[in-house]
Amino acid sequence: MKRITVFCGSSLGSDDIYKIQAGLVGKALAKHNIGLVYGGAKIGLMGAVADGVLSNGGEVIGVLPVFLKSKEIAHEQLTELILVDTMHERKTRMNELCDGVIALPGGFGTLEELFEMLTWAQLGLHKKPIGILNVNGFYDALIDLIQTMVEKDFLKQINQEMLLESDNIDDLLIKMKTYVAPTVGKWISEETV
Repeated sequence: MKRITVFCGSSLGSDDIYKIQAGLVGKALAKHNIGLVYGGAKIGLMGAVADGVLSNGGEVIGVLPVFLKSKEIAHEQLTELILVDTMHERKTRMNELCDGVIALPGGFGTLEELFEMLTWAQLGLHKKPIGILNVNGFYDALIDLIQTMVEKDFLKQINQEMLLESDNIDDLLIKMKTYVAPTVGKWISEETV
């Protein structure tokens, strides 16, 4: 993997562990010579992961919509900052630049970005590994909800397994490097085709 897109909060959250882990993710990416693609801000977990990469000599590419430049406060020390017009352009560009995706804790935007990448993978539009770093159990309820989707026949188990999970960044990177995308279609039954 040459580059990984990281989706995460533009806030720091309520516990210092989130910022600490975001910095460690950045350090791990630089250690493994994996570039970071992210939302381009210098605040919140976004800034912490970027700073973690930069302070360890790694490459950081930010992709930021023009209308968010002043609101999210663009990071000025990046390897490259790409300005785009829309949120959709942002996600498309981030997808084009990366070989995999990691979600750290965040809010609606983080989940929307994560699930769009999962949906694209489920539809066969890409075969990239997608992982969540489950910092301090942050994503436990989401993991349970996805299991419920499988149990209620709204999601195939093989598609559930597309979402890699760990509470340790080095373990998650190993899972991502060895990931093989499913080859079956999305649909649960013939009647939904």
